[in-house]
Amino acid sequence: MKSFSMLAAIMTVALLASCGGKKQNSASNDPIAYKTLKVKTESRTIDTKYSATIRGRQDIMVLPQVSGLLRQLCVTEGQQVRKGQTLFIIDQVPYQAALNTAKANLEAAKAAEATAKLSLESTQNLHAQQVVSDFDLQTATNAYAQAKATVAQATAAVTNAENSLSYTVVTSPADGVVGTLPYRVGALVGPSMGTPLTTVSDNHQMYVYFSINEMMMLEKTREAGSAAAAVKAMPPVRLQLVDGSEYDQTGVIETASGVVDQATGSVSLRAVFNNPTGLLHSGSTGNVVIPVEYKDQIIVPAAAVKQIQTVHQVFVVENKDGQRTAIARNIEIAPYNTGKEFIVTKGLRAGEEIIADGAGMVKEGALVK
Repeated sequence: MKSFSMLAAIMTVALLASCGGKKQNSASNDPIAYKTLKVKTESRTIDTKYSATIRGRQDIMVLPQVSGLLRQLCVTEGQQVRKGQTLFIIDQVPYQAALNTAKANLEAAKAAEATAKLSLESTQNLHAQQVVSDFDLQTATNAYAQAKATVAQATAAVTNAENSLSYTVVTSPADGVVGTLPYRVGALVGPSMGTPLTTVSDNHQMYVYFSINEMMMLEKTREAGSAAAAVKAMPPVRLQLVDGSEYDQTGVIETASGVVDQATGSVSLRAVFNNPTGLLHSGSTGNVVIPVEYKDQIIVPAAAVKQIQTVHQVFVVENKDGQRTAIARNIEIAPYNTGKEFIVTKGLRAGEEIIADGAGMVKEGALVK
């Protein structure tokens, strides 16, 4: 009797388990409610950002052309200067003395030239009267030529001394902004020093350097026919400053490097921005924003895409055996996306229905309600 009761209990448990399994299996085949979407073609402009470095149109290092003690600083750091404006004055005393000496030597050379000329004229008269020999005439001629050469040398020495004196006044080579001033009054400076007196940055226009992917440059070059045409066809670009704000002027891409950086696989480009208010400073950083336009492309939500390594999939809802079924399909997407949407370049047709949300949880062949 006890054995019969135990057998009955086991059969009951098995029956319940069997019924429960059928119920669970039946539930797993029930259609699941998913948010779906019928795709269509649209146009989008995607902003792509690239790290950038800002430089003045000209960053000119100012080095002295003569050596001496720095006697005067005529500007301050960050000051706006004009071309030819005095920046520094180097001790002029030794160069003024050298100029005075050169001028004195020139006067002495001129006097010697005049004496040699008188001697030559006298010798010529005596030679005409056959009082002196040909040798004496030639000697007087040579002495006069030597005196003239000495005058020319002395004149050149005066010019050099004048130039050296003028170099003691260091002027700005261009319009721009003065950089740092590492030297103070009394410092010994000269042409061979490693650090310049300052740097003058021509900042009425700023160069912004950035790099783009080699693949993007290749694509643009193929579309335009040449690298130069590709650069010319690029749209105006914007500049995002280091604080996240956007600069109020747009820039134009002027040049592209003809060499691909092997370490990064990128191509360097240069854009130019006007800087009327002086807001941009040489040495600053930011981001160049380039708009990329996609016309008449299928655009799907990011939540509708399942990514398996480098493969992207969506689940297309198709009628299969009279039921709406999720079928996985590989797609190709554009390299630039917003993060919330993907631009599909291959794998979908307008009008097809896809699961629009939770694609990562969908299983192949799932019934869709």
